[in-house]
Amino acid sequence: MRREWVKADFLARGSDAALLLARVVIGAFLVWGTWDNVVSTERMNEFAAFLRHNRFAAPEIMAPLSVWAQFLTGIALILGLATRWAGLICTVNFIVALVMVDAVLGIRGAFPSVALILFGLVFATIGAGGFSIDRLIGRDRVQGHSI
Repeated sequence: MRREWVKADFLARGSDAALLLARVVIGAFLVWGTWDNVVSTERMNEFAAFLRHNRFAAPEIMAPLSVWAQFLTGIALILGLATRWAGLICTVNFIVALVMVDAVLGIRGAFPSVALILFGLVFATIGAGGFSIDRLIGRDRVQGHSI
């Protein structure tokens, strides 16, 4: 068996496309999941009540803060704009969700938050990849060098 096949380095050629797909799917999920709160005061109030029930401090402030953070993070990920910051915001938001709400749900119930934390860390550390606005404006780096 050839060493190249064992190491599977040939798969790295698809890394930019894989990052684009991951960004679009995660970003769309975040936008879709918050859209009803963005356009409906009633839904935002329901979310604030949910936060109050789960003992969040200042739920009337935290609800719109979380919703808009997720919504704007989703848009940023789709575009590949400020992707590292978007990944960091995603990570922090879903660590809070995991600790405050989802941890008691067991592995299946907590998995979406855990997955979003991990994807957020991937975007924060790796960046957007080649198919992104970050790359076009030279804000993303490959192997430690500006492009």
